[in-house]
Amino acid sequence: MDVSIIIVNYNTMELTGKAIDSVVNTVKNHSYEIILVDNGSLDGSIEAFRKRKDIIFIETGENLGFSKANNIGIRASKGERILLLNSDTIARSGAIDRSVEYMDSTGMKVLGAKVVLPDGRLDKACKRSFPTPANSVWHYMYLDRLFKGSKTFGAYNLTYLDEDEIGRVECIMGAYMMVDREVIDSVGLLDEDFFMYGEDIDWCYRMGEAGYGIIYYPEAVITHYKKASFNKRRKESIREFYDSMWIFFEKHYKEKYGKGVSLAMYAGIKGKMALDLAINSLKR
Repeated sequence: MDVSIIIVNYNTMELTGKAIDSVVNTVKNHSYEIILVDNGSLDGSIEAFRKRKDIIFIETGENLGFSKANNIGIRASKGERILLLNSDTIARSGAIDRSVEYMDSTGMKVLGAKVVLPDGRLDKACKRSFPTPANSVWHYMYLDRLFKGSKTFGAYNLTYLDEDEIGRVECIMGAYMMVDREVIDSVGLLDEDFFMYGEDIDWCYRMGEAGYGIIYYPEAVITHYKKASFNKRRKESIREFYDSMWIFFEKHYKEKYGKGVSLAMYAGIKGKMALDLAINSLKR
């Protein structure tokens, strides 16, 4: 088995079906399996996907979160490589085949695709650096938008790197992440302390610490219908997003930066979460 494709579904039946179809319709040159892990959906997903013969369907019976559900799929997989593929994505023609072929030819162990939004704009998180305190401050002050060519201010989303150029990056996104099984055996599975966000950044950080290079490969392209599950439980999702930021900081940076920076980061994260929750309440 060349690649095991893990998709987690949570009340996104229509989008998930399209994601599966995009794999079936575009992978021509390699053997694969699609493992769909359902996180206790109530939208008819279970009844619909039980009928499909072209997937391995696993039901969790409850919403276990993105990390834990993906780990269930990884443990059940047989492929030499694992592809995490979001349920709200569409793999474009040749994306998965090209990814496998590039990794075969170069020996790279971790690969991310060019991820574009439905309007054609780049989903900037598909190539980025780690959210250090400095990178995060410049990003939330919008300096990366004002000075896109700056390696200092543009580090958060690597805005100074050409989106169509293959290159090494620190971090890619879990919407499309192809990983050799060797890497997973070395660094372990996704950290289940992360419920819905941040697990991909943490995984990349651990891979980098273990000496594995990560490649941004824009010749593989997917479309990302972003925040499909997010919008179904928006208030909880906002909390989970900012909670994941603190979990990552506490795990990897707290000891490195000391108490003063930690207090500032904690206040910044909680303050930004409160602001976003307030804006969300006004919108509702």
